[in-house]
Amino acid sequence: MTSQNRSALKVSESSLIASHLMMPQDANIQGNVYGGTIMKLMDEIAGVVAARHCRKNVVTASVDQMSFLKPVYIGNLLILKASVNYVGKTSLEVGVRIEAEDLTNGQIVHTGSSYMTFVALDDEGHPIPIPKVVPVTKEEKRRYNEAKARRAKRLAASKHCKLGN
Repeated sequence: MTSQNRSALKVSESSLIASHLMMPQDANIQGNVYGGTIMKLMDEIAGVVAARHCRKNVVTASVDQMSFLKPVYIGNLLILKASVNYVGKTSLEVGVRIEAEDLTNGQIVHTGSSYMTFVALDDEGHPIPIPKVVPVTKEEKRRYNEAKARRAKRLAASKHCKLGN
């Protein structure tokens, strides 16, 4: 099925969960995983979710918020959970939740979250319309409404910046 004949998709149709074992090359000398390593993995999974939703090439347009709540250490299993929160005409927001599992005791902690906006492009690199998203669960509907509010804020700030120039 191509994006041209898909008018809307459920959140679950493009969501992903990925995991990565954090190794010494991912961290500083104290054993703390670099924020940049985590951000790269977040961008990758969010980009895959966006591409699965659109079935087109997508590019990262913005990172709305990145919160590092707790440290991630060498030996932790980094778990990334990503799903589409909201879809506009040519762009969509993907939310990513980051967790770290201590493999020695099974403890899992929420270590960070991010909201990333992607734009779908045609073969010439121009933005194109994409399928809408259908939130089904209470949690998906909450995330949809929060993402819609963030989008309105971004658009208002963008308009304000253009008027100020």
